[in-house]
Amino acid sequence: MLQTLTPSILTTIQDSGRRGWQAFGVPVSGPMDWLAHRAANLLVNNPPEAATLEIGYTSAEFLALTDCLIATTGPGFALFINERPMQMWASIFVRKNRRIRLEKQGPGNWAYLAAHGGFHTPLMLGSRSTYVLARLGPPPLAPGDLLPIGASRSHLPALAARTLASPINYPLNPTLRVLPGPQANYFSLTAFYTSTYTISPTSDRTGYRLLGPPLERHRTGEILSEGMVRGNIQVPPDGFPIVMQADSPTTGGYPKIAALITADQPLLAQTPISTGTIRFRETTIEQAHNALQQTVNQLTIQHADITAWDW
Repeated sequence: MLQTLTPSILTTIQDSGRRGWQAFGVPVSGPMDWLAHRAANLLVNNPPEAATLEIGYTSAEFLALTDCLIATTGPGFALFINERPMQMWASIFVRKNRRIRLEKQGPGNWAYLAAHGGFHTPLMLGSRSTYVLARLGPPPLAPGDLLPIGASRSHLPALAARTLASPINYPLNPTLRVLPGPQANYFSLTAFYTSTYTISPTSDRTGYRLLGPPLERHRTGEILSEGMVRGNIQVPPDGFPIVMQADSPTTGGYPKIAALITADQPLLAQTPISTGTIRFRETTIEQAHNALQQTVNQLTIQHADITAWDW
């Protein structure tokens, strides 16, 4: 079990998401960076859907109330156990009464802390994920909150020192691949693909608002609200695109110019707010499928010669 000492500005429980409820208006939720979340679970020998802690934007600190095996992932953060620097993107055996600190040090927005056994908060509609707006799942963490960890029969020190065989890179200024949306002909795709955008500070887990040259709409009139998923890029009347994120609504009435492919969603999620720049380029469904498979395939484990436990 972990105890929250100091949460980040937004620390929540996230598993792979609350699927199967979109028809009732319930978002999927889940991690903002699904790749870092999945990597953290892999490193501690959890299934991909296990619940982790998602730590947003600022530092956070926890106390281990029992011996545990953890892994921390995500760009722009550093790991300390009792003030001792430890390796990110690796499995670490942590003894009881040690403090676990994730310190924000560089560009990136989201970090993930996985514990072997997963965090066992109550299931709500089949998921442990927090969706703040509907009060589904546990509320964002506060000082003193206790986080139960699932039981394990594994010898935890034997699972330490696992790292990824290939590092995951997060460019500061990514070019992101998209598929044309159902209302792509409402706008100039040339303007969309040649523009450079930054992420507005008003962005959140529902959507990333983009700042840049506003897109001029070529067709007038309203459209009926229709189904919407994460990655859809809506263009409201002001012309500034919004990329739907983990807590995306299930329907929307703004025209959708494009959809961000799943493989590139982690890159957008971690692009630094206000300072990182984004551009888009068109791809195909076949290329999108191949890119996702290649991204998943890079998640392989190796055992490294690192200090993987505290003394």
